[in-house]
Amino acid sequence: CNMNFLIRLIISTLAVLVTAYILPGVHVEKFMTAVIVAIVLGVLNVLVKPLLILFSLPVVLFTFGLFLIVINTLIILLADKLIDGFKVNGFWWAVLFSVLMSIVTSILNAIKKRDEQRQ
Repeated sequence: CNMNFLIRLIISTLAVLVTAYILPGVHVEKFMTAVIVAIVLGVLNVLVKPLLILFSLPVVLFTFGLFLIVINTLIILLADKLIDGFKVNGFWWAVLFSVLMSIVTSILNAIKKRDEQRQ
């Protein structure tokens, strides 16, 4: 269980680093900042995201789930406010960060699964 958490944390941290490296509007000061960003985003996704989805459920349903991108963006912007050394230069950079980080995380998880199947 602890090992699984550690692997997920490493994947999230790498996704933060890769995404921030690709996007000029996102800045991560150092590796430990990326670890903190990964942890804070995980906590916000567990505690805040369900509430935002619940309160905006009619909009989420009306937009066929596309409003979830806005919710993810708000969580990124909240993390920006909470974490020193993590800077997102506005709403649209946060949208790009959210979408790109999801893609990078999916790729890293696919690599992890492929490696697990080989063992």
